[in-house]
Amino acid sequence: MATRDETAFERDLLDRGYSRRQLAKVTALLGAGAAAFRATGALAQQAAKPVAGAVRIGANECWTGPFPIAAEAGFKLVTEGNRYEPDNEHQKLFDAVSAVEGIPVDRIVAWPGSSDPLSRVAVAFASPTRGIVTANPTYEAIWRTGDWLGAKVTKVPLTKDYAHDVKAMLAADPNAGLYYICSPNNPTGTVTPVADIQWLADNKPKDAILVVDEAYIHWTETGTAAKMAATRDDVIVLRTFSKLFGMAGMRLGLTFAAPALMEKMMRYDGGQVTAMLPMTAVACGTVSVAQADLIKARRAEMIANREKAIAFLTKKKIKVIPGSHANMFMIDWGKPAKPMADALLAENVQIGRSWPIWPNVSRVSVGSAADMDAFCAAVDKVWKA
Repeated sequence: MATRDETAFERDLLDRGYSRRQLAKVTALLGAGAAAFRATGALAQQAAKPVAGAVRIGANECWTGPFPIAAEAGFKLVTEGNRYEPDNEHQKLFDAVSAVEGIPVDRIVAWPGSSDPLSRVAVAFASPTRGIVTANPTYEAIWRTGDWLGAKVTKVPLTKDYAHDVKAMLAADPNAGLYYICSPNNPTGTVTPVADIQWLADNKPKDAILVVDEAYIHWTETGTAAKMAATRDDVIVLRTFSKLFGMAGMRLGLTFAAPALMEKMMRYDGGQVTAMLPMTAVACGTVSVAQADLIKARRAEMIANREKAIAFLTKKKIKVIPGSHANMFMIDWGKPAKPMADALLAENVQIGRSWPIWPNVSRVSVGSAADMDAFCAAVDKVWKA
């Protein structure tokens, strides 16, 4: 028998235009858990499986692991692994993030990565009648969730400077329930100015939600939308420890948002999201966020590696999409990208994929100096203009 909360949840979805068949998909997505949903293939990122022994610069991972001081904190929690939560670890994380970002603690929630909250915002704030608007190309997880559930999805090309075209996004669907901005953008690494994000927040429908995905924000100093999430009740900012902090396999992410928005996202499981988090990741993240000097140094190392590789490609007259502020860039080969990726893999260098809108363009993640030297050597060997 359904509980009263489940009945209210179902009624809400039906009132927003979902059919009973779509409602069953929502239940599978959030009731059965993200792992079950991923098995459907709806959220597959189409990233190639890692090839043993290859230089891996295709998944936007960091070339190294957590900061040593953060790893030490994580290992301490390994030795206390007999405890569910040795010493109020979640609160320590929230306090540390609040001190760095200026976000009230009650507006910070931790997640096992970003896939879960991205799925939840699609369910909670979009529907067949109030759709999702994104850029194209961008990170596709939210539009794939929308497509799978049956919500309307509208994709808007980037500007000539490869930023999100916020005015075109609003014009494309003035009655959307959810607008999604990824800045720096995946796959281009380009930044949408905070002023443009603010414009969309101020001009979208008042009951619509703006989601700003800042997975790559630590690689740049061009500004953040975090303060919008600290003061507004219609903006959600996503963060992750998977990128600059080198914790992709540890699965830790954050959302900044008003408590009422978080309640809507978590009503499906009684708000037990944080109970799933591994304490090792929480402890590692708590220490990581406060390491301003280490963050700056790792950012500088990435930029140097990125710019050296781009300079090499430019010298060979290979076009690179300009303006990346993240640990990735995109190469326009002027011909189908897959054969080039295959040729590089034959040289033991595994780069990223192309996007349907840009079939001649490959995404390349920035690795260590040695990784990028190996990449340049492989390109030098296989490239034919």
